[in-house]
Amino acid sequence: MRRTILLSIFAISCATLTGSAQAEGCAKGAAAGGVVGHMAGKHGVAGAGAGCAIGHHEAAKKQKTAAKAAGGSEPATK
Repeated sequence: MRRTILLSIFAISCATLTGSAQAEGCAKGAAAGGVVGHMAGKHGVAGAGAGCAIGHHEAAKKQKTAAKAAGGSEPATK
């Protein structure tokens, strides 16, 4: 459990260094995925990785929708 917590904290800190909405989505997703994966049975790291990917996708989708609602063009993707 200690390893899972430390790796989740590391993943969150790496994600927040990049800034932007995608990093926020990754941090939230990694935290939630890490907990869910741990509760499922020693899969905290895999859960954190999957949660980060899903959170990143959802944040990008939300940012794209907000840009369209504001009347601007889509933001450039990396």
